[in-house]
Amino acid sequence: MPTVFSRAVLFALALLAATACLGLWIGDLHGQQDPAILRWGTVHRLSGVFAALMTVLVNSMSVTYFIGTGRWCREVVETYRLDGGFHERSRSLKRKAFPWALVGMLAVVAIVALGGAADPASGRPGTQDWVNFHLVGSLVLIGVIGLCFQGQLTRIREQQQLIEEVLAGVREARMARGLEA
Repeated sequence: MPTVFSRAVLFALALLAATACLGLWIGDLHGQQDPAILRWGTVHRLSGVFAALMTVLVNSMSVTYFIGTGRWCREVVETYRLDGGFHERSRSLKRKAFPWALVGMLAVVAIVALGGAADPASGRPGTQDWVNFHLVGSLVLIGVIGLCFQGQLTRIREQQQLIEEVLAGVREARMARGLEA
């Protein structure tokens, strides 16, 4: 899982960075009349939606991983009567990973909200006042999302190590009972 998660993280961060670069290249769309630039504005919006969905998906992968492996750990510990500390460590790792995932998802929602507030295509008055908030907020929040991904990846690696320890305990328990390892 660490490898799959790392690759998904890199893809999500690349999408976020590409969307940010596109937005910087386009600049402020307020008062813009050139149809080519306005089309690029649409591309920026759509790439932002895709990057946001991918970011939420990657955070959701982490949540799902911890729910699944936590349940697996509990069932294996109970079945083979292994040390209950394995299950407690798994629960602790899950509790440490969830806030990172939640903050990562909320950060991307904030970027999208700031983008919507700054979008002249919405037809709302005062959108030009939100352009700098969207620019600065997006750049800062992309960094926050990167930190959230790193926090989750650290816990995923620790969970993977825990799974290896549980599997070693299962092998020992099966061999002690005369079963195939």
